[in-house]
Amino acid sequence: MNVPSNLRYTKDHEWIALDNNIATIGITDFAQGELGDIVYVDIATKGKTLAAEEIFGTVEAVKTVSDLFLPVSGIIIEINPALEAQPELVNTDPYGEGWMIKMTVDNVSDVAALMSAENYTSLVG
Repeated sequence: MNVPSNLRYTKDHEWIALDNNIATIGITDFAQGELGDIVYVDIATKGKTLAAEEIFGTVEAVKTVSDLFLPVSGIIIEINPALEAQPELVNTDPYGEGWMIKMTVDNVSDVAALMSAENYTSLVG
């Protein structure tokens, strides 16, 4: 299982990378492995302001549909356009080409309060 040390994580298996106040968010390698083959990513929240832990979309795998939870509060400014044609990027490259959204973060200190790679690894064992 791949858990990059430069990212922060949530108990709901989302990762977040921060660049100034712009965050890139996706699901973890652990999450995509548990879901199995991802066939559809549904995110229709571009331009919306959401609070931490609100649902920003869903990911559909062969076996199940799972909600996607926002790690921190802010405005969703971009949805990964590649996922419409290639949802399997979430399986093959969850921390790279399989990212899901970019957002403007309301309070960057909220990101630091999320789990470190070490803590996330302990969570998922």
